[in-house]
Amino acid sequence: MLLEVKNLTKVYKRGSTSFKAVDQANFSMDRNELVSIVGRSGSGKSTLLNMIAGLIKPSEGSVLLEGKDAWDCSDTEGSYIRNARIGYIPQGQSILPNFSVIDNVRLPYFLSKRSGDPTDKAFSLLEKVGISHLAFSFPSQLSGGEIKRVDIARALINSPDILIADEPTGSLDLQTTREIMELFQSLADEGSSVLVVTHELEVSSYCKRVLHMKEGKLYEEESIVIQ
Repeated sequence: MLLEVKNLTKVYKRGSTSFKAVDQANFSMDRNELVSIVGRSGSGKSTLLNMIAGLIKPSEGSVLLEGKDAWDCSDTEGSYIRNARIGYIPQGQSILPNFSVIDNVRLPYFLSKRSGDPTDKAFSLLEKVGISHLAFSFPSQLSGGEIKRVDIARALINSPDILIADEPTGSLDLQTTREIMELFQSLADEGSSVLVVTHELEVSSYCKRVLHMKEGKLYEEESIVIQ
């Protein structure tokens, strides 16, 4: 099993009161899977995703990558896991405005000690997501859909075990949404595992497994078979 989430819980305190944003979430993923987590705004799905991605520390529970607890390790090892094993696509625009497209894609490669030059791979990924002709453009020159494709290429530069996307199509038109989800499907078919948080049914229809989040609780729905 690639990913196992066990009893994952996040408690926030407000003065003398507290509430559980995520309450005892459990699920697992293997390789070659495209899975979505669906829920209303405020249901806890982004908090859950950020704990899996290593950005928010759980109050309880564990996130296991091939049996290794991603939170039960040193800061150095945790940083390496986030950089090398997890590709993260956040909500909104996160690419650096003063960097060209190719430099934005290459950046995560240099955040851990590695040898070699990632430029050829970065160009290959930009070709894969359909924007290699924009390699030397800057974010201000790109559309929302093109920026999201840069996000995807950047998340893939270190060949992560799992790609995690938080509302990746939230600000995109229907055609671009379909293109992004078809790209995620192809990545899963090629061996990647892709976990998507969304509130859009159009996005979930591309996923063979759908999890539902409600008031911090995670439920697994029946599998959706794509014809």
